[in-house]
Amino acid sequence: MRYVAAYLLAALGGNGNPEAKDIKKILESVGIEADDTRMNKVISELKGKNVDEVIATGYGKLASVPAGGAVAVASSASAGSGGAAAPAAAAAEEKKEEKKEESEESDDDMGFGLFD
Repeated sequence: MRYVAAYLLAALGGNGNPEAKDIKKILESVGIEADDTRMNKVISELKGKNVDEVIATGYGKLASVPAGGAVAVASSASAGSGGAAAPAAAAAEEKKEEKKEESEESDDDMGFGLFD
């Protein structure tokens, strides 16, 4: 990811076709040693492409990625099955209570308090 970020920084800085030396310079300015294999992979994949078009294509692909469990709960609640959302909420509350109890027990097991 750092190589892509450095490539994009160079491109946004006005360099339409960043090279290895440009990316190395950016990475070394923040104390990162560049791995030539990874850096060359990024350069070869992005060579000759317009960075703005690559970003726009990436946004289009991200739009089709599911967002996780929150979407499933929202879609089940909006589908009119309010009864299905209630057990899920109760299960979440039980998990929170169990976590609180475990943390209190683990403190008791240590035999001393932090501020005693």
